[in-house]
Amino acid sequence: MHTTASDGWPSPQELVDHAARRAYLNVIAVTDHDTIEGALRAREHAAKRARLHVIVGEEVSSHDGHIVALFLERRIRPGMSAAATVHAIHDQGGLAIAVHPFWRTERVARSGRVHGVGWLAAELDFDGIEVENATPGFYVFNQLAHRLNLGLGAAELGSSDAHILDAVGRAYTEFPGRTPEALRLSIESGTTAARRKRYRAVGLMRYAAWGLNHQRYAVG
Repeated sequence: MHTTASDGWPSPQELVDHAARRAYLNVIAVTDHDTIEGALRAREHAAKRARLHVIVGEEVSSHDGHIVALFLERRIRPGMSAAATVHAIHDQGGLAIAVHPFWRTERVARSGRVHGVGWLAAELDFDGIEVENATPGFYVFNQLAHRLNLGLGAAELGSSDAHILDAVGRAYTEFPGRTPEALRLSIESGTTAARRKRYRAVGLMRYAAWGLNHQRYAVG
């Protein structure tokens, strides 16, 4: 999930308060682009609540595509190769997730973004593969990730990739337990299950509004 620390619309506090009202969400991972500041603020705010837990994460812009790092204590530097990024995540005891691996776009000269890591998801030491991403229009990308993971047998994850509150929990990961420690154990043992929920029409409209705003921001 993303906050105002990168390109999300909700503040870390708003995100936590909204997620806490979703009874089926016990753990969330805040993974802003190339920073852990939003996640740290979200974890601090969630500590005031008895039920919701926040994992400090980061969506790292590696040279080869986006990689989500979970259970971080320090920011992972962007711009490294995918292999070096995975190594840096593991070096501080984090988990490396290949998110939306087949969402590939042409390299943009200014930003260098290519989004997913592609077939590197099968070649590198990832701890899990995101097979359900709740972003509207990602059906084909999700199906390709599902098929890849049928051969890999890695832990499968569902991620809302939420940039707006309506997206929170639209895709999610089921696991035995209710704590970050239980989720980590489930990822490491491959006992997770990816699930998703349908958007309401108003949610799709808000996501479209976010996309138009984000496109204007990215173009400049």
